[in-house]
Amino acid sequence: MKVFETVSPADWAFAAAAVLLTYAALTGVLRFAVGRFGALSTRVKSQAAGLFAEVLGATRHFVLLCAALLIGLKMLDLGDGWDVAIVRGWTVLFCLQLALWVNRAAGVWSRRRLQHREAVPDNPVIVTMTAWTLRVLAWAVLLLAMLANFGVNITAFVASLGIGGVAVALAVQNVLSDLFASLAIGLDKPFEVGDFIVFGDVAGTIERIGLKTTRIRSLSGEEIICGNTELLKNTLHNYKRMFERRIVFAFSVSYYTVPDKLAKVPAMVRAAVEGAGKTRFDRAHFKQFGASSLDFEVVYFVLSPDFNLYMDLQQDINLALMRAFEKEDIRFAIPASVQFFTRAPEPPGEAPVAR
Repeated sequence: MKVFETVSPADWAFAAAAVLLTYAALTGVLRFAVGRFGALSTRVKSQAAGLFAEVLGATRHFVLLCAALLIGLKMLDLGDGWDVAIVRGWTVLFCLQLALWVNRAAGVWSRRRLQHREAVPDNPVIVTMTAWTLRVLAWAVLLLAMLANFGVNITAFVASLGIGGVAVALAVQNVLSDLFASLAIGLDKPFEVGDFIVFGDVAGTIERIGLKTTRIRSLSGEEIICGNTELLKNTLHNYKRMFERRIVFAFSVSYYTVPDKLAKVPAMVRAAVEGAGKTRFDRAHFKQFGASSLDFEVVYFVLSPDFNLYMDLQQDINLALMRAFEKEDIRFAIPASVQFFTRAPEPPGEAPVAR
C-alpha cells in the first residue's frame, strides 16, 4: 500500500489512459487481422488464411485486458517486487494464450481433415489421436513453464508424474493396448471405414474405427463391436481392396464320353468364359479320373471385385456349357456307386440240402 501512496494521481491517470488505449489498440488489431484473414480465405479459397482467422478467433479479450493492465502498471514506479510480478504475469498470459491458440488450431485441423475424407483419405483414428496429443502436450508444457516461472521445482513434480503414469498404465493396460492398436490401425491402415472384411466367423462392413473398439455392420444386419487388439490378432480378408477375382471351379463328365469329345471340352469352356464378358480366361484341363467321372478343372478371372457380378457371370458360363455339351452329346457325370452281393458260404460238415 505504501508503494501505491508514492505514485501521484497524475501518474495513475496516465497509466489508466495507457491501459484504455492499449486495450482499444489490441482489440482493434485483433478485429482487423481476423477480418482480413477471413476475407482472404473467402476470396482466394486459402485454407491457411482461414486457419489463421479461426486460430486468432481464440484470442480472449480478458487476456488482452490483462496485457493492457500490465503495460499500465509497468509505466508506474512500483519497485523491484512489482517488476518481477509483472514479468511473471506476462509469462502466464503468453502461455495461456498460446495454449488456447494451439487448442483451437488442433480442433480446426482435425475437423477439416474429417470433413474432407473423400478428397484426403486420412484415418479418423490418426486425426483424432494427433489432435488430442497436441492439446495435451501444449497444456502440459505450458503449465510446467508457468510453474517453473514461479519458482516451483518441476523436476520432482515431473518425476512423480512419471511414477504415477507407470502405475496408471499398469492399471489400465487393456485400455492402453486397444488405444495403441487403434494407433496401429491408423498408421498401417489394414482397413478403413467402408471396407468389407472377413475374419473368423465375422463378415461385414467397417462403420466406425474408435480409440478402443471397431464397429462392424454384418451381412445379417446386426452391429458387431470388436476390440482393436483382438481384431488385429486375426488374419483379415479385406475384399474392398480386391481388384479382380480368381475363380476356380470344377465339373465332371460321364465315363461314356469318347476321347475325341473330351479333347473338345477345354475349347468349349474357353468359349463360354470369354463369351460371358468382363472375364480373363486362364486354363481348363482334364484333371483326373474320378471314382465315377472324368473330372475337369477351370480357372478364370472376373475383372471386378463385385460378388454379384461374379455370380451372374458364373451362371452364364454354366448355362453356356450345358448348351454346348447338349449339342455335342456330352453328358455330365452323375455320382454313382456299384455294390456287389455274394452268397454266404455253406457251413462246413453239412451236406447240401437237395431241392
